[in-house]
Amino acid sequence: MSDKQFTSDVVIVGAGPTGLLLAGDLATAGLRVTVLEKRATESNLTRAFAVHARTLEQLDARGLAEELIATGTALDSLRLFDRLSVEFGHLPTRFPFVLITPQSNTERLLNDRALKAGATIVRGAELLALRQDGRSVGLDIRVEGERVTHTAQYAVGADGVRSTVRDLLGIPYPGESVISSVLLADVRLEREPQEVLTVNATSQGFAFMVPFGDGWYRVIAWDRTRQRPDSDPVSLAEIVDITRTVYGVDYGLHDARWMSRFHSDERQVPNYRSGRVFLAGDAAHCHSPAGGQGMNTGLQDAANLSWKLAAAVQGWAPDALLDTYQTERHPVGRTVLRSSGALVRMALARSAPTRALRSALVGAAGHLGPLAELGARQISGIGIGYPAPRNAHHLVGRRIPDLRLAVDEPGGPARLHEALRSGRFVLVGNDELSVAEPWADRVVTAAPADPHGKLRDTVLLVRPDGYAAWAAVDPSRGELRTALTQWLGTPPK
Repeated sequence: MSDKQFTSDVVIVGAGPTGLLLAGDLATAGLRVTVLEKRATESNLTRAFAVHARTLEQLDARGLAEELIATGTALDSLRLFDRLSVEFGHLPTRFPFVLITPQSNTERLLNDRALKAGATIVRGAELLALRQDGRSVGLDIRVEGERVTHTAQYAVGADGVRSTVRDLLGIPYPGESVISSVLLADVRLEREPQEVLTVNATSQGFAFMVPFGDGWYRVIAWDRTRQRPDSDPVSLAEIVDITRTVYGVDYGLHDARWMSRFHSDERQVPNYRSGRVFLAGDAAHCHSPAGGQGMNTGLQDAANLSWKLAAAVQGWAPDALLDTYQTERHPVGRTVLRSSGALVRMALARSAPTRALRSALVGAAGHLGPLAELGARQISGIGIGYPAPRNAHHLVGRRIPDLRLAVDEPGGPARLHEALRSGRFVLVGNDELSVAEPWADRVVTAAPADPHGKLRDTVLLVRPDGYAAWAAVDPSRGELRTALTQWLGTPPK
């Protein structure tokens, strides 16, 4: 224990995208939030470049999507191999594309939002010990050479693949290394590729190239014939060689400002919760970069967990609500693990028969509309749904699109995502909305812009993360009151 004691409602370990979105949500809800980050300064290492449609929807519900889109390039398809292109342009969303922008841009917006909402971010904080009881979590950290204790009702480990929180909890991280000796570099090019995202695979290896937008490019490459330990130095000649082999041209790579070698694992913890401590993002699951789903999955972990933690701290949600973080997000992590693993194994195909099979499967997928649609929905995230009770309305647990809403007063929300920016539930219906008045601090009420549309007789309760909590056709006031009590607790007095 230390002499200096600090108290928060929630302590988050890790100031990456997952931790920052979580911090912004909790601070917006009025909670005292502290983020502990081991790095003394913000990282200039960008790992993720792809921001998918469902993540953009979540960012839109926080007022950040348009600003982030302005920093990058929108692609309506993602080419994974010569003949396989995942098409997003037809998806039912305001963001039918994948946004290519460095992860640092996403982090910057989320960092600014968290600070403006009142979150405290402590950098250069090394986590030394963690303990918990039935009422609180204590974290001992070292910052600027001094040992300090932070106490909170709950804590979240969003501290990446090498999570200290996970290690201190003794939670296993089973899995395996799927690929080793992957080369990473930031370079300049003499000739720009025709495509924004340039990726290809051959029998010898694969290469991925994407622009930062300022003249620098990130190159990720792998050479089957040069498998070396992560600690071995990387030469620019090595990267140029495999890039030329895979693309047929090296684009004049030069002036590398940074190079490294790493390996990619497929791992997932069995439980995302341990008492009052939760794991999110790469601390809970890691997988191959194929499909660009890593950061997106972590951000959606945070969106799922934040409102549940806020409700628990504010005292109107049962503890069982926190358990739904595991039941809802663990299966999603497992699905991403499998799908990204399948993609990277296709890229690594070595033998001629296996590569021929890959080519046949790729060709078939391109001609099977339903299969291609399923793949696009899964990778984009808009196809993700959560379990619903037996006999529930078909919308329950589903992602709700950005509905147009009737505007009752000037400046009022005209879309569902705008209404969700308050961090509260949204009750959408044509009648009986006055039933929700006792819960005005927890729910926003709105009518659909088209009273005769698909929702003309349906009352819909949307969770803060944009999924349907409850829905019913022409419910009575008593039924609506029961549903609101179930999800929003007893009305405040």
